[in-house]
Amino acid sequence: MAEKALLDRSQVKKAVQALQAFLKNKASGEAPFLDETQHISLLFTLWKIPKEAQTIRIPLPHGQRSDTEEICLFTRDEPNMTSEQTQRFYKKLLQERGVKGISEIIPYKVLKTEYKPYEAKRRLLGNFDLFISDDRIRRLLPSHLGKHFYKSKKEPLCVNLQSKHLARDIERVIQGTSLKVTNKGCCCMARVAHSGMTADEVTENIEAAVQTVVTKLRMKGPVIKLIHIKSQTSVALPVYTSDLGHLSVLESKQAQTPKDKESASTKKNKTEDKEQADATAEGKRKVKKVKKNKAAAEDEEEIPQLVPIETPVKKPKLEKASKKKKLEKAPKPAALKKGTKAQSKLIKKTDSKVKRKVPKVK
Repeated sequence: MAEKALLDRSQVKKAVQALQAFLKNKASGEAPFLDETQHISLLFTLWKIPKEAQTIRIPLPHGQRSDTEEICLFTRDEPNMTSEQTQRFYKKLLQERGVKGISEIIPYKVLKTEYKPYEAKRRLLGNFDLFISDDRIRRLLPSHLGKHFYKSKKEPLCVNLQSKHLARDIERVIQGTSLKVTNKGCCCMARVAHSGMTADEVTENIEAAVQTVVTKLRMKGPVIKLIHIKSQTSVALPVYTSDLGHLSVLESKQAQTPKDKESASTKKNKTEDKEQADATAEGKRKVKKVKKNKAAAEDEEEIPQLVPIETPVKKPKLEKASKKKKLEKAPKPAALKKGTKAQSKLIKKTDSKVKRKVPKVK
């Protein structure tokens, strides 16, 4: 509620008058023959990004839509009635309840059949400025309308067509506005008035919108940082600026919340540091002990060690293999002596003679 108290009415009125003067000068300079009204919106800048997305309905004391805007109503299919009969039924119902401003009624069956192609959906989106739907068919509409309705922020607003105060409910939806607070950024905007309204009416709408936003936002502590007013073609004019004292409050809260996490991490770091210190101390002690032992050994006399006599051990198999390999790889002698040749010839002759002297078995 601090934002409402700090919102200065005179400052808001000055900003509205400056914006209206800018729009009049621009309209007279560019297109004097056109009498088009421009939307006037409020731009909210929050101190922090909200955790959850939220849609806030804002009732306004003065209607923020002109009489020239086209409004479409989506209704459910009445049992035992054709689409034309349902259209007539709801037209009579709206006339009896005193509802005005709705230009066309489209039953759900017509929406499914006639507006199924992509081009028909785009045409429907461009022909109307506002869409209202029966709350009984709200969950069925997104699959038939398409993403373009939601990207252009023209998704249908829900109304209970069975309520006893139907005219009042529809009037609130048409002349009121809504603010969509997303969890993807800290800025959000809501349409509040149009350029054809007086300065007092625009200021009253702005005050009502700020009051409802402050009360319905699901955030704690200081919420709104800046509020600007702007049109579709103008620069944003500041209306409210939060005190920098709120910044210290936010910083203190943000510092308190991560303390628990930091304490746990610091405890872990302290235990790790202690373990490392203990390990280093133990290592130093071991080094000192080793040095002392070495010094004591040097002081004592050296005792000669007895060397055992080596016994012959069988050569390993690897050596045999190596010898065979050496024999295989040994090169043949280039020239042999005459004595060695004669000896080899005598050995061959004796072998042949022995073979001949073997007696034959009868």
